[in-house]
Amino acid sequence: MQRFVLLSAALLVVALVSCPSAAQKKGETITDPAKAGPDFAVQGEYAGELKDGAATKKYGAQVIALGESKFDLVLYSGGLPGAGWKKGDPRERATGATKDGATKLAGKGKSFTLEGGALSVADSGGTKLGTLKKVERKSPTLGAKPPKRAIVLFDGTSADAFIGGKLTADKLLAAACETKQKFTDFTLHVEFRPPFKPDARGQGRGNSGVYIQNRYECQVLDSFGLEGKNNECGGIYSIAEPAVNMCLPPLVWQTYDMNFTAARYEGNKKVKNARVTIRHNGVVIHDDLELTHGTPGKNPEGPGPDGIYLQGHGNPVVFRNIWIVEPGSGK
Repeated sequence: MQRFVLLSAALLVVALVSCPSAAQKKGETITDPAKAGPDFAVQGEYAGELKDGAATKKYGAQVIALGESKFDLVLYSGGLPGAGWKKGDPRERATGATKDGATKLAGKGKSFTLEGGALSVADSGGTKLGTLKKVERKSPTLGAKPPKRAIVLFDGTSADAFIGGKLTADKLLAAACETKQKFTDFTLHVEFRPPFKPDARGQGRGNSGVYIQNRYECQVLDSFGLEGKNNECGGIYSIAEPAVNMCLPPLVWQTYDMNFTAARYEGNKKVKNARVTIRHNGVVIHDDLELTHGTPGKNPEGPGPDGIYLQGHGNPVVFRNIWIVEPGSGK
């Protein structure tokens, strides 16, 4: 399994918490981390070791901002998702809020105190079990350079490869566009960034999607800390849940790397289903998955090539570094 690039984030958190920007307005959508406020600085991933009975064990935690200084916490036994924890492994939940500069959360049998980029964990009797440090993970394929044979769909210079393509002020590709070119079998690399919407819930939290061949949607959503359902980030809507929820916090750049084989037809009759392998932030979340039917929202299944659609749902999800490689296109 590929590993994330792991960076210490303690100094960044101390700086943001000690000198926070203005508090976020309720219902506001944030696209700039510098304007995200103190709740954004608290939210994120924490990792380290805790006492577990007579032993010491690796743990990971995800702290999710819910608006108005309120938070959820998920504690993962074995490490963070994709870095030790697997779907079905034990996890615990806690809730809490920030007051007087300290974020305190409580769950079944454990309490958590977060200050200065360190998450202190204690048992129900107040005995300290250890401290988890804030970390920032980055996908190992973030910024991946297209091979010579690749078709570069977006490199920040122009949105001309897309119908409805629009550049943002900072040279990113806005959602709600599809490629002019159509494809059959391919390998696709795409990078995306959901906004920060702590007051929103579910599908209102940065909703978009990457439609493979305009027919099969791989969800894009701020699903940080959620269960990992088929309508959450990495899910193939109505077909399959991701093997693990690899969604990073909002406003963090993330990657999809897809290997797709189109459905085969004899005339208008489908004789073989499409298949796809998808890596989310470098971790396989769908392994040679059979796509039994098309997903709603764009074009129906059918013979012939089709485009790549970056779904618009009224959320400022942005994309960058998009390229595709077709088989037999040379070295």
